[in-house]
Amino acid sequence: EITLLTIRQSNGKTLFCPPIGHEQKNGDYQCSWQPAELKESVLENAEQIAKCVTDDLGGVGLFGVEFFIKGEEVIFSELSPRPHDTGLVTLISQNLNEFELHLRAVLGLEIPQIVCHDPSASRVILATQNSNNISFSGMEDALRQSNTSVFIFGKPTSTVGRRMGVAVAKAESIAEARIKADKAAQSIKFINE
Repeated sequence: EITLLTIRQSNGKTLFCPPIGHEQKNGDYQCSWQPAELKESVLENAEQIAKCVTDDLGGVGLFGVEFFIKGEEVIFSELSPRPHDTGLVTLISQNLNEFELHLRAVLGLEIPQIVCHDPSASRVILATQNSNNISFSGMEDALRQSNTSVFIFGKPTSTVGRRMGVAVAKAESIAEARIKADKAAQSIKFINE
């Protein structure tokens, strides 16, 4: 599976972020990485489909367009007309993250070249308990690694398996970035107060 973040502008051409690979469990995003490795012909086909679908929908902003890739075949899966959870990796991977791109498109501001700086990955931080009054610990351990960030969503309550935050990391390879993001996410512990 890949996500192709597609940006429609009112006064410019449709832009694409480098493709994002991702894993889901029970229909929910668990981790993502950028750039996903795709053949040029497969990427071009995905971009054509994403442009066609978003042009038909209309509007401006960032769309998370998901595809299944099977060999050379590109199969449209679904679309989110907003910043996408798998796109949280752009908080560390790109010069402009998905939220900045969405805002610029909606406000009609110029979007310069989108650059993916380094192989990067994200991992969700999941709640391990049900609680109406939750706090967390472990931020020091999570941030001990270089080029790693943690974002806690600030949700006041939790249920087992609820996404409470995300850890992002960049490295010299996707494999190394995924290990770093996983380690950072595992360091965060939620406490029932």
